[in-house]
Amino acid sequence: MADEGISASEEAADVVPRLKRRMIDEALPLWSTVGWDHGAGGFIDRLHSDGTADVTAPRRVFVQARQIWCYAKAAQTGWYPEGRAIALKGLEHLLAKAKTPDGRPGYVHRLTPEGAVLDGRRDAYDHAFILFALAGAYALDQDAQIRVEIDALLAFLDGHLRSPHGGVHQGLPVSLPRRQNPHMHLFEAMIACFDATHDLSFQNRAGEFFALFLANLYDKRTRALGEYFEEDWSKIAPVSVEPGHQAEWVWLLKGFERITGCPTGQRRAELLETALRYRDEATGCLIDEGDDAGKIRRSTRRLWPQTEFAKAWIAQAESGEAGAADEARMALARLERHYLSHPVRGGWYDQFDRDGKSLIDTIPASSFYHVLCAVTEAEQVLQ
Repeated sequence: MADEGISASEEAADVVPRLKRRMIDEALPLWSTVGWDHGAGGFIDRLHSDGTADVTAPRRVFVQARQIWCYAKAAQTGWYPEGRAIALKGLEHLLAKAKTPDGRPGYVHRLTPEGAVLDGRRDAYDHAFILFALAGAYALDQDAQIRVEIDALLAFLDGHLRSPHGGVHQGLPVSLPRRQNPHMHLFEAMIACFDATHDLSFQNRAGEFFALFLANLYDKRTRALGEYFEEDWSKIAPVSVEPGHQAEWVWLLKGFERITGCPTGQRRAELLETALRYRDEATGCLIDEGDDAGKIRRSTRRLWPQTEFAKAWIAQAESGEAGAADEARMALARLERHYLSHPVRGGWYDQFDRDGKSLIDTIPASSFYHVLCAVTEAEQVLQ
């Protein structure tokens, strides 16, 4: 963390190399050693506040997938060459334990620490991250067997989760409300699959989610992204707005523009402008939830919206937006100052209340994907 005598602008100036070192020297070693279950296999879901593994915590399947992606990405960027073996070991465990262990297609929702099925639901959000992990692993070696797994997962989405009203069901068994969140991450996964395979069919699949965003998820009048919907995509009032998701879509729309050439600048600017309405005055961080009139509904502050806020500014900087690079660095500096300054090296605080008190005692593995993605994007665009 920066010295108290250093100004905010000085703190932000060299934040990207500082965070890169934090990832390479602290986070990546921590989550591949203490964060790996050396007995039963698989990634640990969370650490205790002292940095020891919570071996009794259930294993959320999307967290396994996120950790696979993190190590594949770290290997691909050259930051952590040993990440390749860690990612492939994690993928082997995921396929062995979570894929059709009960004889039904798709991946289960949660496992016990020993690797048995704890919750057999098929969750769309989980499948988005499994596809994302498979894309990350495929990008390493173009392994034909991983491509088979990608195609099998796509077949499951098409054959079992697709909704007649567009998009996918929340999961199996089908439940309401419908959420934008799984669709956002499937959009992300399709972009990642295109980057890994250069198969044009993934442009088309990403295009379906872009069309859904324009037609149903995003309200052009309020410039707000809705979170919860009825089966036919009608809004559920009062409309919930998560500013972190507003920001996340800015970055994703830039990715879609990159792979298709479809211009997204107007919607990106609108989304970011709306996200800026929901900031904590004391810290400048995004709060967790508001409504579509700009009012704050939850003034708590999770870690992940701050990484997405930084990524939104990074996307705008990549587009040549004046001042966006400086905003991105300041967002990363806030992330470092408030969330990453944990006594456990490579750990983080996950959520604060409005007074800055930490609300979560554990260190969840689920946040690693958000942090690593923001830092790798920052190095690529801002350096």
